[in-house]
Amino acid sequence: MSLKKLHVGAILIADAHCAPWRTPLIDFLHALESGAIQTTQLVLMGDIFDLLFGPIPRTHHYNTEGIDVLNRLSKRIEILYLEGNHDFRIGELFPDIEVVQRKQQPVRMTFEGKKIALSHGDKAMGRGYELYTALIRNRWILGFLRFIDTLGKGFIVQWLEEMMKKKSHCREIRAFEPLIQNRLALLETDAIDIWIEGHFHQNTFFEVGKIHYINVGAFACNERYFSVQSVKNQPLLHECSFHKEPE
Repeated sequence: MSLKKLHVGAILIADAHCAPWRTPLIDFLHALESGAIQTTQLVLMGDIFDLLFGPIPRTHHYNTEGIDVLNRLSKRIEILYLEGNHDFRIGELFPDIEVVQRKQQPVRMTFEGKKIALSHGDKAMGRGYELYTALIRNRWILGFLRFIDTLGKGFIVQWLEEMMKKKSHCREIRAFEPLIQNRLALLETDAIDIWIEGHFHQNTFFEVGKIHYINVGAFACNERYFSVQSVKNQPLLHECSFHKEPE
């Protein structure tokens, strides 16, 4: 099976954490829709929404605009959506978008002769995290939580909202390179030239053995997004900042 191709000019966005209290991503998507920003391929690297769980309809309601714009965009451009730890089991919400579950990541792609792996970034995080992430994706547990949340008039989702509002997305992680080196040693990295992740919000890159590792910055922190450029004599990703034009 041939690998997917990453396009020149493709846009990568990670960790936008879009929510009613954090809306710059909505403005960015409208800029794509209007043609103010142009691309033929959009790669969403996970945690695009702060709370979006497919089996929990209450989390759909306040993300309606973002979901609708993405679905309109998917009629015109190729969109690849890597599920994160804040947005999962969402395939049915995006019928024309290729949604990649955590277990299917990394996605392997090619670009100018380079083999590239793209992942949200929350794999190989330890047994405790693996148990947690399996439980929160379990359909029976989600069904039970949905039932309790409905009985309680949305108190679970409201509690999660308050927790998310307090979270900082621009925090530096100490000893980040050793953390990544240890993680990649546990993952299948054969024949990969460039490994790209979000999740950690660090906006940095370095070498791990023969792999060029890139951790893309969070859109939630300074509205960063990344455009794919030719790798000839320059970095693969060009960092851009989005600012809504005044009306």
